[in-house]
Amino acid sequence: MPDREDDMSTAPLAETEQPDTEATGTEPSDAEAAETEPSERESVPDWIIPSSDGFTADDLDRLREIPPHTELIDGTLVFVSPQTNFHMSTLFLLESALRRAVPPDLRVKREMTVTLGERQRPEPDVLVVRAEAVKGPRQTTYQPADVVLAVEVVSTESEIRDRERKPALYAAAGIPHFWRIEEKDGRPTVYVYELDPATRSYVATGIHHDRLKLGVPFDVDLDLTEIDEL
Repeated sequence: MPDREDDMSTAPLAETEQPDTEATGTEPSDAEAAETEPSERESVPDWIIPSSDGFTADDLDRLREIPPHTELIDGTLVFVSPQTNFHMSTLFLLESALRRAVPPDLRVKREMTVTLGERQRPEPDVLVVRAEAVKGPRQTTYQPADVVLAVEVVSTESEIRDRERKPALYAAAGIPHFWRIEEKDGRPTVYVYELDPATRSYVATGIHHDRLKLGVPFDVDLDLTEIDEL
């Protein structure tokens, strides 16, 4: 977004004449006071104020000042909280296991967005995408048809989004596999879902505590207790 130039025709506040209330015995009117007080809006960055239609998926690339890993859910910008040790260790463990397991025609990506629609551009924690969908180093997003698996590691501040809203969006967009990972006693528990194409909704196919062993969407065998060593 282009920077706005300051209006140099306006003198600084300290240099403008102020009414002498002691001499006149009158207080400035509300309108006069408003003119001399800084507007609250001036303290808010321009990029955080959406148009009347809200933000769009393209805005995430256009707005250069937004924080890293900002998502777009229902036209609203969603900012990321500082990550916990559990969250980051789980991502490392899962990403490493998936990279070893995926067949040659798939790729593992971490914390990249998927453009599901004009007002929907969430960022799963981990993605498995088709190799031909990887276009180059400047790519910032994928399309739902590119995605084989989306994974969310649930955080306290993102519980509703990760458990309800984002899975519903992924399913409606036709992403065939979804995993939700929750913390239990310091270890990951993996909830596995597969898309029912007739209803465009996810069906739970298993809950995995100490070991994640699956045959779809590809063979995976992961000892979840390895997180204790990270």
